[in-house]
Amino acid sequence: MNTPSVSTSGRASWRRRLADMLAEPIVERALIVLIVLNALILGLETYPWIMARHGPWLLALDAAILAIFVVEIALRIAAHGWRFFRDPWSLFDFFVVAIALVPASGSLAALRTLRVLRVLRMLTLLPSMRRVVGGLVGAIPGLGSVVLLMVLIFYVAAVIATGLFGKNFPQWFGTLGESGYTLFQIMTLESWSMGIARPVLELHPFAWVFFVTFILITSFTMLNLFIAVIIDATQSEASDESGRHLDQQHERTRGEIAAMREELRALKEAIERRRPD
Repeated sequence: MNTPSVSTSGRASWRRRLADMLAEPIVERALIVLIVLNALILGLETYPWIMARHGPWLLALDAAILAIFVVEIALRIAAHGWRFFRDPWSLFDFFVVAIALVPASGSLAALRTLRVLRVLRMLTLLPSMRRVVGGLVGAIPGLGSVVLLMVLIFYVAAVIATGLFGKNFPQWFGTLGESGYTLFQIMTLESWSMGIARPVLELHPFAWVFFVTFILITSFTMLNLFIAVIIDATQSEASDESGRHLDQQHERTRGEIAAMREELRALKEAIERRRPD
């Protein structure tokens, strides 16, 4: 009568122990070493003379590391169950390992180069890198507003530049598209002064007002807005990750307490059955 509860408790305890084992620092450090070693192997495979001498050994070592990654992913799925597929970082690990198992022959030969994506598993193992990536992803909505503002500024500036300088400098400002590309070059400060601004200033002495104003608005103000949005999102991601870590600890503690209660209840009922009437 009490067998299902004991079985469920034992299964949860086994999964919890497996999850704790996979989360051990020594396991994570071993995975980091394997990822770095795998990255070096993939880099060495790009040298024909190295492959001619040591190709079979490198390929065998690469296959062995991939097998370890597959086993590790399978153990994580066994430990966490369907919760594994609810975690974006776990899905990322699953995709990176699965893409390496696709047969890279024939029309799929180009997929062989995607094996290098395994190096990106480092993102899931290092919390600092995970926070940075999470911050970048979280900054996308805010960056969208900044990008839209940049597009408006570029459009206005391109129309003005085409009207002012297009007649004399059609190679740079002849059309709206050419003006936009030239303004993008000016924003990056790539040869903008000697290559573009000074030739324009020879015919339009007051053109410096336009160029300096455009650079101040785009290269300094707008790019600083990008940085501010990313930093704010990164800090928010760090706070959220700390909160999630605490929630996971609380959930693990509640699970352990529930398992202990089930075991005590089963033990109590077993003692009551053995007690003489």
